[in-house]
Amino acid sequence: MKDIIQLFKIGKELGLSRKEMNKVLIFGNSKHTLLYISLLIISFIFFGIIIIILGIEAIEASRNTYASGSYYSTVKIKDYDKKK
Repeated sequence: MKDIIQLFKIGKELGLSRKEMNKVLIFGNSKHTLLYISLLIISFIFFGIIIIILGIEAIEASRNTYASGSYYSTVKIKDYDKKK
């Protein structure tokens, strides 16, 4: 963040406009600007989908009745009827 502030200060000293300084920060001075911006958007979407999937899996895992690795109970109501 300090570097960005310093970049804006240097830009003001050189007489650059805010639009010109923003172009430098958002791939404005490169040959393939559209490609870089589209790759940036695709990567944000990809990581967003991964976070959503992991969140859904965490919710589903917390809904299990029995802890992982435990056995289900085999006690039945009939077992209580045979009590002496």
